[in-house]
Amino acid sequence: MKPIQKASVCGLGKLGACIAATLAQRGFEVVGIDIDPEKVARINAGQPPVEEPLLAETITAGRARLRATQDYREAVATDVTFFIPPSPSLPDGSFSNEFLLRAMQPIAAAVRAQGKSGHLFVCSSTTTPGAVDTVLIPMLERETGGVCGRDFGVCYNPEFIALGNVVKGLLEPDLVLIGESDPQSGAVLEALYRRYNQNQPNIARMSIISAELTKISLNSYVTMKISFTNQLRMIAEQFPKANIHQILDAIGSDSRVGRKYLRAGLSYGGPCFPRDNRLLAYTARQLNLDAPLAEAADKVNHRANADLFERVCRLVSKTDTVAVLGLTYKPDTYITEEAAGLFLAQQLKRNGYKVVVHDYGARPEIEPSVIEFEHLADPATLAQRADIKLAVICCPWPQYRSVKFAPATQVLSPWKL
Repeated sequence: MKPIQKASVCGLGKLGACIAATLAQRGFEVVGIDIDPEKVARINAGQPPVEEPLLAETITAGRARLRATQDYREAVATDVTFFIPPSPSLPDGSFSNEFLLRAMQPIAAAVRAQGKSGHLFVCSSTTTPGAVDTVLIPMLERETGGVCGRDFGVCYNPEFIALGNVVKGLLEPDLVLIGESDPQSGAVLEALYRRYNQNQPNIARMSIISAELTKISLNSYVTMKISFTNQLRMIAEQFPKANIHQILDAIGSDSRVGRKYLRAGLSYGGPCFPRDNRLLAYTARQLNLDAPLAEAADKVNHRANADLFERVCRLVSKTDTVAVLGLTYKPDTYITEEAAGLFLAQQLKRNGYKVVVHDYGARPEIEPSVIEFEHLADPATLAQRADIKLAVICCPWPQYRSVKFAPATQVLSPWKL
């Protein structure tokens, strides 16, 4: 297995497009592979296939080394293939392997057809613990006709990034996690990251099952921290003189706790935190164990959403208009998956309240979940909207700091804006 010079990235979505672009920017020859012809065409035209800050500039910087194709066989000419297809949650909390199998199988078959040995298969999608060893590797051995660790390598290498900050998160991570089928595969991938990263992150190499558990456990720990802040906020709100921001600032100054994610706000959402936390609980159940902390974090998260809706209902009547500001789960993205603002807007509308919404990222033309609502085109008009009784800031977009409201509008926000 030789040092990596050429890489292929299978799946050019929100994460895959950024991985392909940053690898090219950092000097690697990159082939992006996707079944969507529009994404392929946009990459080849030097345009971003998805919306993400800095992606367009990154594609431009590495354009001479980046191209895209629908032909999966072109991956065989590269040294490594990163697989980043969706891994949707199933009703029991586990993650589906369907799209990973669909992406990996034809490339593995092409490796066999071309008689190649030494290809490195890297799974960057989150998997149910045990899935790589018991599902993906057996399939790869069957399709390649080889033995993992001898004829080809496999690494589990999920990224810890936040949408809206993917490019910087990839290039300057705190942690690079590598689950390796064999030491040589792990060493080759580590060498790639030593060249790829702009900082010097901790590169943690371990068995594949250890890495699968590490990925979901780290995110589960963060969700527990967020749920703790929401639990404390709901308690503090019952005391008129209690200031949750001062309380959390004091707690966070203790080095045993730290300030990251320790701020008053609303529920956690997005495509990773809720799903990874539930996956940890699922994994424990499969072993006839309990994961009460993970389950409690999820319970508090739902309680925080319900608490917000109940609080709003106490402040307005159904003849009033409520403005829900911020429908995404965090700033600098258009994703509304399990976001507090989307939950509140949906509950208000379904219960007969008048609702108008606004978000700087989640526009109806790119985020179908928000189509059903009346949209406020420009939040500057709120200063003249005397009909709006209550404005609720559900996502801390910094632009909301400067928004002016009509004198009759009450503003509700748990964020320290």
